[in-house]
Amino acid sequence: MGEWALGVSIGRTLILIGAALVALGLLVSLAPHIPLLGKLPGDVRFERDGLALYFPITSCILLSAIVTLVMQLIERMK
Repeated sequence: MGEWALGVSIGRTLILIGAALVALGLLVSLAPHIPLLGKLPGDVRFERDGLALYFPITSCILLSAIVTLVMQLIERMK
């Protein structure tokens, strides 16, 4: 692989990383506005004096299933 091809490969990788960071930033900023996210049955909350622990187990499983389906659809479209 020549120097030019290596530069193109690094450039594409940086663009993909940047796009992934933008998507992650959008997800984080829009997450509070998604209904039911974090309030599903199976999302565990412990609240006591001065302590609050939150484990969004069901929400994580649901998001994982959605991301998996989207990735499979993208892969099939290639």
